[in-house]
Amino acid sequence: MSVVIVGGNDCMIRKYKEICQQYKCSAKVFTHMKTDLKKQIGNPDLLVLFTGTMSHKMARCAINETKGMQTKVERSHSSSASALKSILETHTGRN
Repeated sequence: MSVVIVGGNDCMIRKYKEICQQYKCSAKVFTHMKTDLKKQIGNPDLLVLFTGTMSHKMARCAINETKGMQTKVERSHSSSASALKSILETHTGRN
């Protein structure tokens, strides 16, 4: 399963990727708006938006890129490791 995480904290990037690996997911993490964010998102199975730490423009860009695809979008105000684990448990069916 491929996961794209948008938002979150810079110091947690490595932790987010480690958590995704524990759930057998490949992950891309974008904590800041980049000029080519549209091209880098790709076609993930799951898009995680940490809304508490991202701009509205960044959220719109990420959501617009996944429209018309089979991507599941999950929003969380908290950008903690436990919030990500909870989301991945829900979508991978693993505890």
